[in-house]
Amino acid sequence: MDLSDLSSIRIAAADMNGILRGKRMPSDLAEKLSDGTARMPLSTLNVDLFGRDVEESELVFKTGDADGVLKPTERGPLPMPWLDTPSALFPMMMYNEDGSAFDGDPRHALIHTLQQFAHRGWQVWAATEMEFYLVDDSSDHLAPPINPTSGQRLDQQAVLSLEELDAFDAFFSDLYASAKEMGIPAQSAISEGGLGQFEINLNHQPALRAADDALLFKGLVRGLARKHGFAATFMAKPYGEEAGNGMHVHFSIVDKDGRNVFDDGGEAGTSLLRHAIGGCVAAMPASTLIFAPHGNSYERFTPGAHAPTKAAWGYENRTAAIRIPGGNPAARRIEHRVAGGDINPYLLLTAILGAALIGIEDKMTPPPPIGGNTYEEKGLPRLAATWENAVDLFECDPLIARIFPAQIIQNLVMMKRQEIKTFAALPAQNHWRTWLELV
Repeated sequence: MDLSDLSSIRIAAADMNGILRGKRMPSDLAEKLSDGTARMPLSTLNVDLFGRDVEESELVFKTGDADGVLKPTERGPLPMPWLDTPSALFPMMMYNEDGSAFDGDPRHALIHTLQQFAHRGWQVWAATEMEFYLVDDSSDHLAPPINPTSGQRLDQQAVLSLEELDAFDAFFSDLYASAKEMGIPAQSAISEGGLGQFEINLNHQPALRAADDALLFKGLVRGLARKHGFAATFMAKPYGEEAGNGMHVHFSIVDKDGRNVFDDGGEAGTSLLRHAIGGCVAAMPASTLIFAPHGNSYERFTPGAHAPTKAAWGYENRTAAIRIPGGNPAARRIEHRVAGGDINPYLLLTAILGAALIGIEDKMTPPPPIGGNTYEEKGLPRLAATWENAVDLFECDPLIARIFPAQIIQNLVMMKRQEIKTFAALPAQNHWRTWLELV
C-alpha cells in the first residue's frame, strides 16, 4: 500500500475482547515501526470492555504499568475504507522488553497453538461464517433499519431473500469492494433469519490469516454501516425475539504433502478426525467463556434456536455443536458451531484448535455421533448456563490450562469478573449500548 499521500496512520493490537487498541501517528513514522520504537503499556491488551484497568491485575501497579514493544504483523499496512480521510492501519503484536512474546496478547496465543501443529508437519486451514445485524440505534431501543429502497422499516423476516439483499445493495457493494481492497476473502452473502440480519462467509485460508480477517471484517462492517446511515452489530442476541448472531468455524488440517489428514476417502473420516472431535467435545463446556464472552452471549443459548447448548457432534447435523459436513471426502472438515458473533477470533481459534490438538495427542475417543435432534438428547454435557458459571469453569479446567497461557487465563478471569460487577450496577435496559459496536 502506498503511504506517500497519507497524513496519518493507525497502529493497533487486539485486546482480550477483540477490540483494537493503539495510536494515531504521522505517516512518516511508518518506516520506523519495525525498529520497536512503538510502545504501549502491556496492560492495554488486558483492560475490560469499558477500557478500564483490571483492578487486581499484576500488569498495572505491581509492575509499574510497564510498557511493551509493538511490532507490525506480517499483514499491514491496510486501507481503512470507512474513514473519510485516506489512512492506513498497521496491525501490531505486543512483545516484552527483552523481545519475547507477551503472553497476554491473544494473537500470540493462537500462533503458539499453530506452531504445535507445525511441529507435526501440519498446517491448519480455517473459514468463518460471519453473522451480523444492520440496526437503527437512534432511539432508546434497538430497531430494524429503514429499507433504503422503500423508505419503510423492515418488519418481517426474509430468509435468503434476494430482494432484501438488493435493498441494501449500496452497502454490500461498498463492503465487497472494501473487503477486496483489504485482502479479505468475502464470499457469498445471504439474508438470515432475523430482521435485518445477514451472513457473509470468508473463504478458507491459513488459520492465522482467517482470525486476522474475522477481526478486520467486523471492524469494516461496523465502519461502513455508519457511513451508510445505520449501525451494524455482532452482538450475540441484539433482539430477544429474533435469531442470534453466530460465528461458525470450519477447519481442516493438511500435512506437508498437502493431504487432508481428516480424509480417508469415505464419509466417516480418519481416526485423526475422530480424535480431534473428541478433544473439541471434551473441552467445550469449560471453553464456554471463549464462545460466549459477554452477558448478552447467554441470551443466544436457547434450545431449538440453532445455537448449540450441549457438547455433542454428528455427521451433517446442524443441531449438534460439532458438525461434519458431507460432500467430497478430500474436503473433510470440522464445523464448530458454538460461538457467537461477539467473540475474539484469536481466542476462539486457539480454544478450538487447541482442544482438537489435545484430542489428537491423547487419542481421545468421542461419544457416538448424534443423528437426530441434539436438543432432545438426554445426558449430554452442557455448556455453561451463565456468564458467572462460564468464568468459574474456565478458571480451573485442566484442558484449558493446556490450551492457554496462564497469563491469559488469569487476566481474562479477572477482567470478566470486573465486567460482571460493572454490568450488575448499570440499568439492564442500557446494556446493549455498550455491546452494540464494541463486540
